[in-house]
Amino acid sequence: MTYEEAAAYIEETPKFTKKNTPENTKAILCRLGNPQDRMKILHVAGTNGKGSVCSFLASMLHVAGKHTGLFISPHLVDVNERFVIDEVQVDNGKFLEAFRIVMGCVEQMRKEGYAHPTYFELLFLIGMVLFDKARVEYLVLETGLGGRLDATNSVARPSVTVITSISLDHTEYLGDTVAAIAGEKAGIIKEGVPVIYDGDCIEAAEVISSRAGELRSPAFEIRKEMYKISSMTNKRIDFSINCGYYDYIELSISSVAEYQAKNAALAVTALKTIDEKHEFTDQIIKQGIAEMRWQGRMETVLPQVIIDGAHNEAGVEEFVKTAKRLEADYPVTVLFAAVGDKDYRHMIETICRELRIERVIVTEVGGYRSVPVKEPSELFEQYGSAKVWACPDVEEAFSMALEKKGNGILFCVGSLYLVGSIKSILRRTAHD
Repeated sequence: MTYEEAAAYIEETPKFTKKNTPENTKAILCRLGNPQDRMKILHVAGTNGKGSVCSFLASMLHVAGKHTGLFISPHLVDVNERFVIDEVQVDNGKFLEAFRIVMGCVEQMRKEGYAHPTYFELLFLIGMVLFDKARVEYLVLETGLGGRLDATNSVARPSVTVITSISLDHTEYLGDTVAAIAGEKAGIIKEGVPVIYDGDCIEAAEVISSRAGELRSPAFEIRKEMYKISSMTNKRIDFSINCGYYDYIELSISSVAEYQAKNAALAVTALKTIDEKHEFTDQIIKQGIAEMRWQGRMETVLPQVIIDGAHNEAGVEEFVKTAKRLEADYPVTVLFAAVGDKDYRHMIETICRELRIERVIVTEVGGYRSVPVKEPSELFEQYGSAKVWACPDVEEAFSMALEKKGNGILFCVGSLYLVGSIKSILRRTAHD
C-alpha cells in the first residue's frame, strides 16, 4: 500500500458517525503496547484557540531543546500535517509505516469483535505509534470533538490539561448550552492533574472549576485582566502577562489577532505549571512564543492577503475584531465560503454589520457539506452594501478576489475547507 492509498482509506472512513466507546480505543492502544504511557502529555481541549495553544506549547518546548510531538486537527491539505515532530511534519514514509502497524492491529481485533476505529480515532492511533517510534519526550495533544468521549481522552495521566475558550459549536454532539459543552470539555480533567482554563465566560468557568474541585486538580484561571496589550501593528502584538501564578513577563507574537495574547497566556501558564526543575526560562518562553506560526488563523499568505479559519460564531467575532483594526488603513475585500452545518447566516450578518466591506466573492467548498453560492450571496446583499460576486469554483474565485482587492486587503474566511483550498492553490502555483 502506498501513502496515497493509505490517505485515501482514511478519508473514506466515516467522519460524522457515532463514536466508539473510549474502551474500544483503550483496547487498541493496549494491543499496541500503550505507547501513550511513554510520553509526557499536555492535553488541550476547547471550542476556539486550542490549535494555537498547542502550537505555542510545542514551540516553547522545541526552543527548550525538548524532543516534542504535536498532534493537531484538522489538516488543511495533507493528512500528515496532523503529526509534527520537533516542528517538522512527518514524512510520507513514517506515516505509512505507522498506518500499517495500526491497521494490522485493527484488522486482527475486528476478527475478535472489536469495532473499526472512526476517522479521528484512526488518526489518533496512528499518531500515538508515530510519536512512540520517534521516542518523543513531550507530546502536545489536541482533542478532536468535545473531550469526555474523545479518543484522546484515553490518555489516563497527562502532565497538564488546558481548556481554551468555550462557545456554542457542534451542538448536535456536545449539547445546546455553554454549560453542557463545558461539561464535555472538562471531561479531560484528571484527578490531581493541573488544569489551566479560560475564565472569561462565567458559565463555562463555573463548570470547569467545579469539576477540578471534585477531582482535586489544581486549577489556574486565565482572565482578560491578567494580560495587557501594549502595542499592535499589522505584523505583531506586544503584550505582558501578570496573572499572579508566576513572575510578570513581556512577550511578542507574530500575529495580527488580539485573541492570540490570551492563547499565549494559557500556554505559558501550562508550561510553568509543569516546570518543576525550572528549565523553561523567560528567554525560552519569549523565543518560543515569538516563533510560533499557526496555519490558517489570521495568517498572511500573500501581501495584504489574510486567511482565517473562523467557522463559528465566536471565531467570526474574533475575526471581525481584528479586521476592524486593519480596515482603517485598507479597503476590504472578502472571499467567503461556508459548510452546511454551520450558522453561516449569522456569520454573514456579523461580518456585514461590523466591517466596511467593499467587495465580496462567494464560493463553494467542503464537498457534500458545501453551501451553494446562491444563498450566501443573497445574504451578503441583504445585510450589507458591498458589491457581490458568486463564483462556485474556488480557484477562479480566489483569482477574482486577488484581482478585485487592488491595493486593499483581502480576507478569506468562513471555513477551514476554504483555508485548505487556498493553501493547496498556493502550493500548486508555487511549483508551476
